[in-house]
Parts: sequence; structure tokens; C-alpha cells
Amino acid sequence: MIRQCVIFDIGRVLFDWDLRHLFVKLIDDRDELEWFVTHVVTPEWHFQHDAGRALADMLPELKAEFPAHAALIDAYATRFNETIPGPVPGSLELVERLDAAGVPLFAITNFGHEFWEGFRPTQPIFDRFQDIIVSGTEKLTKPDPAIYHLAIERFGIDPAGAFFIDDVATNVAGAGAAGIAGHHFVDAAALERDLIARNYLSG
Repeated sequence: MIRQCVIFDIGRVLFDWDLRHLFVKLIDDRDELEWFVTHVVTPEWHFQHDAGRALADMLPELKAEFPAHAALIDAYATRFNETIPGPVPGSLELVERLDAAGVPLFAITNFGHEFWEGFRPTQPIFDRFQDIIVSGTEKLTKPDPAIYHLAIERFGIDPAGAFFIDDVATNVAGAGAAGIAGHHFVDAAALERDLIARNYLSG
């Protein structure tokens, strides 16, 4: 059993993510862009894929509802990596430091299975992780208690020695209910201070 480890969320902790990063390239008018991401390809609709729905089921439904936007809906599927413009400043450096210090690293991410298959190979930072639980693959999403219990079992960790980092407070609370201490992520500087205070990193 692994006595001490750090478990990361990925979106908005390690890598920036927003649907607007893609659609600002395709929709010139800012008001139309905001309408599109709040009425057509919305985060709530996208989260169905995080929860395990296949794109092959989701896309035809949405295109039938918004046929005039079919090309933009297709772009969501084919150009999803463009919604992830790059790392959150400072976060990947913390992963590298933890790995160099010999701290076992894991991740639990709300991420669609098909999109993860397209994104994971582009980011060698994930080679530093011993295992990553992907919601769309498991058909479990944070903060469902089951995803944390799955992580404890699959990772082979002692929850009392684990530290979970997420940008969503309810996800941190979900980990806490499973016995895993957490950090509500705002920026890498605050996380670094917490990792040092908890003796995961040296100052």
C-alpha cells in the first residue's frame, strides 16, 4: 500500500480549459459566441461526455436541435484539443518537483473517454503519473463517492496519506468524505505553499 501520494485533477488545475478557446476562432461576434456556449455547445451538455456518453450519441441529437450550427458542433468533436490552450502557469513545474522528490502521483479527472484518448498522447507530463482515473471511461464523475473509492482501491493508497487537488470545491469535499485531505486549487503559488506546509515539497 502507498502511504503518501498526491492526486491531481487535470482541467483548470494542470491545464487550462474553456470551450471559448476553440469557438472564439470560429465565431467572430462576441455576443454570438457567448450565446453559443450558453445555449448550444454548453459546459452542461459537454459534461455528458465526461459522464460516459458517446459522442456518436450526443452529436446527432444536438445537430437535430440546432441544425444551423452543425458545422460548429462538429468542430467541438474534431478540434476539442483546441479548448485546452496550454498548462496552468506553474502547475506542471510542481508535478515535476513532486516526481523528482519521489512522491507517487495520480489523477482523477472528469474528462470524456474519446477526448482523453486524443489529449493524453500530446502531453508527456502524464508519464510521471502512476495511474489516472478518467470519468468518461469509468462512467463515474466527481464528486460521486464511488469515484474516490475506486481510486483508493485501484491506486492501492492509504487515504489518510493522500492529498487531492481540484479547482471545484464540491470535488474536494467529496474526496474529504472518502478520507482524503484536499486543496481547493486557485493558483500554483497557493498550492506550492500548501504542499510545502504538508511536507510533500521542501521550501
